[in-house]
Amino acid sequence: MDQKDLAGFLRRRRELLQPTDVGMPAGARRRTPGLRRHEVAQLAGMSPDYYIRLEQARGPQPSPQMLTALARALRLNRDERDHLFHLAGHPAPPVYGGDDHVSPGLLRLLDAFTELPALIVSDLAATLAQNAMAVALLGEQTTYTGPARSLTYRWFTDPEARALYPPEDHEYQSRVQVADLRAAVALRPRDPFADKLVRALRAASAEFAELWDRHDVAVRRSDRKRIVHPAVGVLDLDCEVLTTARQDQRLLVFTPRPGTDAVGQLELLRVIGSQSLGTPGAAPQR
Repeated sequence: MDQKDLAGFLRRRRELLQPTDVGMPAGARRRTPGLRRHEVAQLAGMSPDYYIRLEQARGPQPSPQMLTALARALRLNRDERDHLFHLAGHPAPPVYGGDDHVSPGLLRLLDAFTELPALIVSDLAATLAQNAMAVALLGEQTTYTGPARSLTYRWFTDPEARALYPPEDHEYQSRVQVADLRAAVALRPRDPFADKLVRALRAASAEFAELWDRHDVAVRRSDRKRIVHPAVGVLDLDCEVLTTARQDQRLLVFTPRPGTDAVGQLELLRVIGSQSLGTPGAAPQR
């Protein structure tokens, strides 16, 4: 671990960011450039004291999980993220198989959506980031571990995952999720993480195995979803999808059609927020 260079790198990247770059209000004029230290700590989900010690070259070696959170908070690109890991004495994460580094461009777009539910997912259906409206609509989706990080895995193994959709939509959702997963796996040749996910699904679900053997392939670039919410009812929403050049991450934005009930339902959801008792998908870490 190179404490001095790590401290300098963190400080410089922090100074290059403005609050509006990370979805924060600009606030009063600042005496020093960039974000404040406590703002970076807040974005990364760590204590301000811990982050301050890192910038002062006197902190302990951060874990890979902490570095991933810092890279996201500082909006680092992949090369900068890898450099951060090397400075901290860790190997850079692999390109595939558990790489949680979110595209800075997608994060900037996510920050811009405050009135509509939006989230960033991997090509294997792991939710990497959500805005407040997406948490209010879908529940917290980022706390799962292992194969359960993939919504596709939960769809076929956890009945609670299907509670987000009306029963009459389940057959369609099963088909499109399997077809989308097959397209993603084809872009990950010999990737052990993707292969492990498919093997786990085949072993756990006869329904998945049957659909997988059909060899249907279809990348979801847009969709229409009906989401069941306990407080506002069934929301009929369009889901627009923006994909990175490598096709490994996607920004999903849920929009109501003008003049439909979903417009008022989303307005009510903004008022209710994510604290509603019984918000769907609000599962504990597992």
